[in-house]
Amino acid sequence: MTKKICFTLLLFLILFISGCATLQPGYEIPIVSITSFKAMPTQGLIPQFQIGLHIVNPNRSPLNLKGVSYTISLEGHKIMTGVSNQLPVIEPYGEGDVLLTASIDLFNSIGFFTDLILTQKKEKISYSLNAKLDAGSLHPLIRVTKKGYISLTQPIQTK
Repeated sequence: MTKKICFTLLLFLILFISGCATLQPGYEIPIVSITSFKAMPTQGLIPQFQIGLHIVNPNRSPLNLKGVSYTISLEGHKIMTGVSNQLPVIEPYGEGDVLLTASIDLFNSIGFFTDLILTQKKEKISYSLNAKLDAGSLHPLIRVTKKGYISLTQPIQTK
């Protein structure tokens, strides 16, 4: 019985060591930036938005993204959430673009607009984007947080 346990532990150790050999020394976290944010035509009551992300892979192996989850907040109110598993493979030392579709959370939006109405003469609104990209089990999760302000006094330019 002891030989069987020793053999099982040895086999597990060999599999564990061979699995660790595939980990990449010097792996760098990919760089993610927001490239676009625009409203999409909808047929229903709830508006949808398209968010563009640009991903740079600074590593020598392809970045095979499995999925992404994200939230967008305005003035601390979680306004939009979404997920996607339709993502491209980013080649080694390459770049790629991802388009995400987000829907508005109606109830949190009501709270945001109520606060906006109560706060008179507001010149800017704070926003934050939190995204989590899954590059597979052998890589760490890629977490991205972007924060900033949207001006309410400057005209919005459209193309």
